[in-house]
Amino acid sequence: MSAHEAAFGPLLREMRRAKSLTIESLADASGVSVRGIGDLERGRRAAPQRRTVAALADGLGLDDTERERLLAAARVGRTPGYSPVGVRSFPRGVDDFVGRADELAELEKLARPPADDDGSGGGATDAQPVVVTVHGAPGTGKTTLALRAARRLADRFPDGQLMVDLRGTDDAPPAPSELVVRVLKAFGVPDRDLAKSGPQAHPALYRQVLADRRCLLVLDNARDEAQVRPLLPGAGHTLVLVTSRRMLTGLDGVHRLPLGRLDPAESAAFLTALVGEDRAAAEPEALHEVARLCEHLPLALRVAGNWLATRTGWSLSRLADRLAHEERRLDALSAGDIRVAAAFDLSYRQLTPTAARLFRRLSLVPGPDVGAAGAARLTGQDLHDAEDTLEELVEAGLLGTNGDRYRLHDLLCLYGRARLTAEESAEDVEEARRSMNRWLLRTAVVAGRWYEPDHGAPPPTWQGTVDLSSADKAREWLQAEAVNWLAALHAAAADGEHATVVEVAESLHWFSDQWIFWGHWPEVFRAAAHSAEALGDPQLEATQLNYYAWAVLLCEGRPRDSLEYSARALAAARRAGDRLQQAWAHQYAGWAHNLLGERYRAFDHTARAIALFEAAGDVHGLLQALLARALDLQGAGRDEEAVEVYRQTLVRLDEAADAVQPHIAAVTRGNALAGLGRSLGRLGRREEAVEHLRASVELCRADGNIALESRYLLALGDVLLGAGRVAEAREAFTRCITLGSGSDPQRVAEAHSRLARLDTR
Repeated sequence: MSAHEAAFGPLLREMRRAKSLTIESLADASGVSVRGIGDLERGRRAAPQRRTVAALADGLGLDDTERERLLAAARVGRTPGYSPVGVRSFPRGVDDFVGRADELAELEKLARPPADDDGSGGGATDAQPVVVTVHGAPGTGKTTLALRAARRLADRFPDGQLMVDLRGTDDAPPAPSELVVRVLKAFGVPDRDLAKSGPQAHPALYRQVLADRRCLLVLDNARDEAQVRPLLPGAGHTLVLVTSRRMLTGLDGVHRLPLGRLDPAESAAFLTALVGEDRAAAEPEALHEVARLCEHLPLALRVAGNWLATRTGWSLSRLADRLAHEERRLDALSAGDIRVAAAFDLSYRQLTPTAARLFRRLSLVPGPDVGAAGAARLTGQDLHDAEDTLEELVEAGLLGTNGDRYRLHDLLCLYGRARLTAEESAEDVEEARRSMNRWLLRTAVVAGRWYEPDHGAPPPTWQGTVDLSSADKAREWLQAEAVNWLAALHAAAADGEHATVVEVAESLHWFSDQWIFWGHWPEVFRAAAHSAEALGDPQLEATQLNYYAWAVLLCEGRPRDSLEYSARALAAARRAGDRLQQAWAHQYAGWAHNLLGERYRAFDHTARAIALFEAAGDVHGLLQALLARALDLQGAGRDEEAVEVYRQTLVRLDEAADAVQPHIAAVTRGNALAGLGRSLGRLGRREEAVEHLRASVELCRADGNIALESRYLLALGDVLLGAGRVAEAREAFTRCITLGSGSDPQRVAEAHSRLARLDTR
């Protein structure tokens, strides 16, 4: 269409308004229905036949020039056979569709006509197509969702609905030019017109055909942006749904609909629909286990459900047992010609060699996710190159993200492991694993030393690939990579790298006070104690046994069992002539006896610890032993004396000043203030008690120590409750239970109990 040839709908509206006519008055004058005129102006109908144009021209009272102009616009817009009315080109959908309520609601909203598209004739000239990309990992049900949405929305697109398979996972997918011709033919453009216009004019013809129509176009299984971009109409009311395994980040002005796994309830409902309610109800636990082992991936769930549906003699438990074997799980997830692994193959084959190599090696990561620096160690890439490769995998839908962490989901991890075994030598695989483990343990040592006396920030000679510029960043890394460095520690122990194991445990000793209830400190220090014993060094053995005694005592809450390890630590320390480790052994033994109510033994061990710490000149240990003495006095009901010892401890702490490592100082001060608060509360001095307990809570919050904060919040709530300040007590208990992971589970349970009693009142 040349610049001076206007589209029929906008021109008709322009002429009607110039004559100051409403749609209703033009309908009366021309004999053309109100709805017909509205559809023409908004492009919902193809340009009319000549007699309709003549009637409209008469109704408008046009002169010869204006009449010819309106007829010319109709001729341009009226190409025989181009109207797509009646096109319905969707394959058979599925009847057992489950979930995706939010995604369907979003598509429903996007498919609504514009607010000004109300039949008054306005808004058509500015109409823009709506393009939605539905992207996700292989097997997430992108095509199924698009089909479901298309069927639900079909009535909103009276000018036709068409689905085109772009075959993006083929080795040689169709070119955009071929796809344009396919769509044009589907919408009724004759071969003679296609031949007459020639390939260079096909894109313009494509845009013209879709511009003034309300159509639904599903572009399924797109390979990349270059394949999709020529197929997007430039104007009109068309809704385009594009499905792709890739994120298609390069497309502008589109709505993005990421598709993940189903939630557990949806997975169970999906399997139930496939296997039948009776079988599902007979084995509900097995049903949920099958869903979990399928990782709630729709394709895997369908395969498992179809398998059971065609094998009525199989129980759900039998299939769950079969899927439980990791090395056989992908083979088990096949039914007829549908295989989960085959879906993964299609995406894997399209990766660059570098990305394919990293994908395979990510299956070596023991934890659920990894940072870019850790991934780089698997392939030997520098950090920036590794980030680019990781993002290629994310774009391909093979890797998930959570902040700056990358996750290879379980089934994809199993597939990657299979490709690793098939494509790389055992020697190369082992070297990649060892490289990652060495890096994890070296970094853990440097990060942990932020919390160790006489260490702190990384030395100037350290050239790391992660930011450990502060203690908070070190804590973040240690917690984010915890599963991975813990696995590396176990691997080092199994390989006989005992010195490394001991070094890691030693560097994390004081950090463990920052994350007491992680759940794995007993593993760390037990492994280190065994390694120290294997090294034949009684001083190292005493040290690691003391750490293990602490973990059993506090982290696992088993004071009686901890006494065995503090006794062994004391014996090893005596053999080594190490008074400092003797002091720590007495410290942990006294703490255990205190918790067991064995007062005399608690006082005795604590007194010995204080004397030994003073003789060794160890201020860090002495401060902890003074806190232990105050606890012993509290346990004996001697709160006035306990208050004095707590105050003495705070004075000693202030006098030591910079000689005490900052995080150790924060923990010590928090413990002393909280202890003061508890004793003052029991002495009836509740205002002072609340003041000290609030100070301890705020100190822990500032230091990021959730474990101790949860303990002190419970104590604060109890004192407030005793003072009759119920609302404030409720707030303290509520904060205790909402701190999240890292809290003291026993204190959280007690806070729940306190709140329940308050609710009962």
